[in-house]
Order: sequence, then structure tokens, then C-alpha cells
Amino acid sequence: MLPFKLVYSDGYYLPIGSHVFRAEKYKCIHEQLLACGIAAPSDFVVPDPATDQDVLLVHTPQYVQKLKTGTLSAREELELEVPYSLELVRAFWLNAGGSILAADHALKDGVAISLGGGFHHAFPDHGEGFCMIHDVAIAIRRMQRDGKIRTAMTVDCDVHQGNGSATIFAGTRKAGEPLPSAPDSTWNPSWMAGTGMGNSLADDVFTISLHQQNNYPEFKPPSSIDMNLPDGIGDGEYLACLGNALSMGLSKFKPDLICYLAGADPYREDQLGGLSLTIEGLKERDALVFRTAKAGGIPVMVTLAGGYALKLEDTITIHCNTVIAARELIGGQG
Repeated sequence: MLPFKLVYSDGYYLPIGSHVFRAEKYKCIHEQLLACGIAAPSDFVVPDPATDQDVLLVHTPQYVQKLKTGTLSAREELELEVPYSLELVRAFWLNAGGSILAADHALKDGVAISLGGGFHHAFPDHGEGFCMIHDVAIAIRRMQRDGKIRTAMTVDCDVHQGNGSATIFAGTRKAGEPLPSAPDSTWNPSWMAGTGMGNSLADDVFTISLHQQNNYPEFKPPSSIDMNLPDGIGDGEYLACLGNALSMGLSKFKPDLICYLAGADPYREDQLGGLSLTIEGLKERDALVFRTAKAGGIPVMVTLAGGYALKLEDTITIHCNTVIAARELIGGQG
């Protein structure tokens, strides 16, 4: 039995047909966790869909109305890059409910993992890049609305920059807040010069994005910290950059909750990525996040974000390893 909860529903499945986003991955992760004895049935909790009121904490009434009534424009549907349907809307609402439930359990148990979510390309008034609504932002705003947290930090380790997160939380930055200190030159290689810590701190949400520079999205609105990584970066350099980003962020900002987007797509055989992390390196990445959070006494809510490996089983293994890393480090098991 795990010392924390896993959030899952068969309804996480996105009805998008044949697609580079293998929507069956959620069910496969659930089945493998059980089959390998990593988790027991009692470790899982089933979410309810987010309410429209929850979604409206982040998204505009006009956009929510379009989604609920099937009245997106042709351009808006094209930007989603997944085929619109009312069934898809229900799946995204359920994924958002899963992230809310995971955040709630994380505050109780120190960590919780939703097997879905991580849709960080959704903006308040439109969706992009396979993302219809921003489940993580909705979870943060719901926890804040309910008075359960005041501050949050997003740690986004998807291979693609969290442009939706950066935009949604940009408006919460305090006007006139002094800029953070420049990175120490001993760890700031030339390819990172001028790419991080260039904007003021957030008032209540601090955003960290560790992503491939030469990848989607073309325009990358500034996060609180952006690590724009070069093509082909491997395990060692990646982990050093992540460690520095976490250290720098936590020296400037004290979150009540970390929302960790554990993307599987920095993997070296990912179809939509261009980094070179191994499966073992990705597990160490997860361990580093959990270790850092545990040292600071900060709860962690995890979403299993993007992954488009040539072999679906690799994506499943990477996501299951996130659960194992949490069990080993948060649960104190070897």
C-alpha cells in the first residue's frame, strides 16, 4: 500500500482517434501499476469532474460556453490539434477534477499523483497543443479559493514550454517587484544567458519551465524561471539545470504547494521532443523534485504530462517510474 493516493478514472481517456497523443496511456499506466505490484486497488481514488465554476476560475465565460455548446470557430478547433467533441469536453473536465483531487490529497499526505492532466498549453480564452483547459491552474485556483493554500509553484518538466501557465499566472505578479538575482556564472553556460529569471516574481504563483528551446511553442511567454535547453541535452546537464532552477526558485519564493508536471517527452526517443534523457535519467529527475520538496516540507501534486515515445511501453514505464520515485523518496522506502 502506498503512503499517498493515485487519482485515476477510465474517463481520463481522450476520444481523439488515431493520434500521436496515445490517449490509451492512462489506462495502461493504471494496469501496469497494479500488475507490477507498485500500487494496490486501495491506493486509487476516483475524481469527479471539475464544475463549471471551477473551470471559470481560470477560463473566460465565453470560452467555456463555446466548449460546452460546441460553438468553437474553425480556427479555435484547429489550434486544439485534437478533434473537438462533447465527449472530449467531458474528459477534460474530469482530468481537471483529477488535478483538484490530487492537490487536495497532496496537502493531506505530502504527495499525490494524478495519472492524467498536465495540460499546460491551454490559455484563459482558447486551447492549444492538445490542451483544452488548464487543469493545473484550475487546481491551484480552487485550492486558493477554498483557503487551503496561498501560494503555489509549478515545476514544468515537459519538453515543451508551459506557455499557458506563464500567461495565466503572469497577471499575478506584483507590479514593481525587484528582479531576482542573476544566475551565478559558475553554472550558467552561454546558451542560458538571458533566458531565465528575467521577469519579476509572482505574487501567489511562481512558474518554472524546463524545456527545449527549439521546440513548440514558437513564442514562449516568460515564466518566473525559464530554462531554455539546447537540442540533445542529456541526463547530467538536465539534472544540473533542474537542480539549479529549483534552488533558485525556492530561495526567492515559498510555495504552500508544488505542482509538478512530470512530462515523459524529454525522453531521447520521443517523437515530439529533441532532448536525450534516458528512462533512468527521467526517474532521477522525478526523484530530484521529490527530494527537494521533502527537504523543504512542501507538498507535491503531480500530473503525468506529455509523452509521445515511438514505443508506447516506454511512455508507460516513464510514468510508472514517477510513482516509484515518489514511493521511494516521499514514502521513505528503498
